[in-house]
Amino acid sequence: MKETRADTRSAVLQAMGLHVVLFALMFAGLQWTRSNVADAAQGEVIEADLVDPSALSAAMRSALQGEPQPLPQPQPQPQPQPQPVEDVVVEDVPPDPLPEPMLEDPLPPAPIPEPDEIDQDRVQRDADSAEVARVDREQEEKRRQQEQVDLEAEERQRKLVAIRRQRESATRERTMAEARVQQLADAKAATAGSSAKSPPAGNRGTDPALAGRYAAALQAAILRNWTRPESVPFGQRCRLVIRQIPGGEVVDVKFDGACPYDELGRRSVEAAVLKASPLPYAGFEEVFDRQVNLNFEAREG
Repeated sequence: MKETRADTRSAVLQAMGLHVVLFALMFAGLQWTRSNVADAAQGEVIEADLVDPSALSAAMRSALQGEPQPLPQPQPQPQPQPQPVEDVVVEDVPPDPLPEPMLEDPLPPAPIPEPDEIDQDRVQRDADSAEVARVDREQEEKRRQQEQVDLEAEERQRKLVAIRRQRESATRERTMAEARVQQLADAKAATAGSSAKSPPAGNRGTDPALAGRYAAALQAAILRNWTRPESVPFGQRCRLVIRQIPGGEVVDVKFDGACPYDELGRRSVEAAVLKASPLPYAGFEEVFDRQVNLNFEAREG
C-alpha cells in the first residue's frame, strides 16, 4: 500500500499528541508528590510552658520521673507508583516545507481509473476511415494529374491554332501581293505595248552578258544565306523556279521535278532564297523577269 501525504501528516499529529499526554502525566505526578509532602508536615503548633518541678504536685512529679512512653509512630502513607511509560518510536518524517492549513479532513486520493477494454468496433471504424481517406487522396492526385494533362493539351492546341492562323495570314498576304504584282505587270505591259521600241536585231531585246551576270548575282545571294546539308554533295545542281516582283521581293520558290536534292536539301535552298529576299534588282532591270529559272549549284558561298 502506498503511503500518502495525508497518512504521513496523521502519523505526525498522533505522535505529537502522545508526547503531550506523556508530559501531562509526568507533570501531574510531580504535583501530586509535592502535595503529599506538604500535608505530612502540616498540623497544630506545639506549645510548651516552663514549670518549676518543685511547684508540681506529687503525682505529676512521679509521672515525670517515670519512663516516658514512646509516641505512636505515624503510619507511612503509600506513595503512588508512577505508571511505566512505553517507549514510543517516532520514525523520521521529512518535514513539510509548506504545510497547508487543514480546514477539513483530507480527501482520499482519487482512484486511478482502470483502462477500458479496446473497442473493436471503433478500431474497425478508424481503419475504414483511414482507408477511405487514402483512396480519396489517390483519386484527388489522379484528378490533378488529369487536369495537368488537359491543360498541356489545351496549350498545345492553342499553339497549333496560332501557327495555323499565322500561316493563313501569310498565305493571304502572299496572294494579295501576287495580285498586286499581276496588276502592276498588266499595267506595265499595256503601257509598253503602246510605246515599245523594236528590239535590236540578234538578241531579242536582251543582253546575254547582263543576263549571265544577273544569274551569277542570284546564285551568290542565295549561297550567302544557305547552309548546305550533308545529303547534298558539292557540285550538284538543282533547277529552281523563283517568282518575284519588281524590286526583287520573292513571292515563292518551286523546284523542277528533275531536281536531285532530297527533301532536306530542297527545304534548305527554299529557306536560303526567302532569306536572301529581296534578290538583286538594281542594274538588272533590263533582264529582270517575274519568273526566273535558275540552275542552282551546291558550292561554298
